[in-house]
Amino acid sequence: MIVVNLDVVMAQRKMGLTELSEQVDLTMANLSILKNNKAKAMRFTTLDAICEVLNCQPGDILEYVKEEKQGKEDKDE
Repeated sequence: MIVVNLDVVMAQRKMGLTELSEQVDLTMANLSILKNNKAKAMRFTTLDAICEVLNCQPGDILEYVKEEKQGKEDKDE
């Protein structure tokens, strides 16, 4: 699964949601969805704007975390 670490990068840059929203030109609601890992997709133009404002790389914001498959524990027992 892809995890969005926007909150971490924002904290490192000491930038709040309101300021980022204004600079990226996205609604606070949409940024909040990203920040709270509720988004199902993100446009590259949005990612580009966020990276530009936060002076970071996409990999600073996006992280792949392998999901544990349910039922695997049952097979091991």
